[in-house]
Amino acid sequence: MIHVLLIGAGTMGKVHANAYQEMENVKIVGIVDAQRNAAELIAAPMGLPVYPTLEEAMDSESSIDVVDVCVPTSLHKEFVIKAANLGKHVICEKPLSRSLDDAKEMIDCCNEKNVMLFVAHVVRFFPEYQKAREVLENGNIGKPGVVRTFRGGAFPLSVNDWYADFQNSGGLVLDMIIHDFDYLRWCFGEVKRVYAKSLLGRGLARLDHAVVTLRFENGVIAHVEGSWAHEGFKTSFEIAGSKGIIEFDSLAEQPLISVKRNVKERAGEAQVPESPLKNTPYFRQLNHFIHCIETSEEPIVSSYDAYKAMEIALAALKSIETGKVITLNTAQKQEMRGSIQ
Repeated sequence: MIHVLLIGAGTMGKVHANAYQEMENVKIVGIVDAQRNAAELIAAPMGLPVYPTLEEAMDSESSIDVVDVCVPTSLHKEFVIKAANLGKHVICEKPLSRSLDDAKEMIDCCNEKNVMLFVAHVVRFFPEYQKAREVLENGNIGKPGVVRTFRGGAFPLSVNDWYADFQNSGGLVLDMIIHDFDYLRWCFGEVKRVYAKSLLGRGLARLDHAVVTLRFENGVIAHVEGSWAHEGFKTSFEIAGSKGIIEFDSLAEQPLISVKRNVKERAGEAQVPESPLKNTPYFRQLNHFIHCIETSEEPIVSSYDAYKAMEIALAALKSIETGKVITLNTAQKQEMRGSIQ
């Protein structure tokens, strides 16, 4: 039995708590949040104790294996390092932190304390996205060339309105479309250049829209669009290759379609719809992390992957600020990978 202490009772804290409740091999031992009323909304129906600080929880609970960090981004470093210093494995919501220096310090600390660090880049656990990557790897659409993704919805509400504080949240680019940066890197490898435009800096703290162009080292070009100016939530992508195309729209009746061009008969097209699995992607992600703790298996998404997704997002923010194309430092890749694995 794996005992989990949950830090944070916001939206993602509730999502994680509900997922753990469905696992036979996991027990939540408590919830830590300075906002006791918010924590009680999650804890009371589950019969869980609430603690105002991590230290008080540690004093009361002797059998904690994992600390799950679901607090605002600016607080990730504090709790991840505290948990690592206590010898506890860590699950942390994305993005790992607000800066690359902090991210590296967090990863280094977990390595030094010999604890596992998992970062919740959940898109890798959505069945439609997994299937699309499988189609790519099988060569069904030939050599990929151009990709377009979209992720958008209304501005997220939160305690203290922290999403509207760019210095704490990193805004739309670091907080939300980092999902797509991570997924695209998983599919196509390292990013070479980044160029981006957005509404950032135009006095619209609760209204943002961004378009980011990524050029990968293998030549693939991706156009990543994100929005906090939509009503309702939607994600979509198109991946065009030399032999076909993969299309996904979360609002469509058949959300995932793979079309392979028939050279002899242009009208002959095969469509392959995919449906979500019974367990939510959040359940699948956390269950995978727990499995990795039990077996020491390498996770689908590593702390290095989380670092690289941040690197792309922060390059996009720099491009938005400067109006210039940002070239990522490929010379340091192998050195960095070895130091933060």
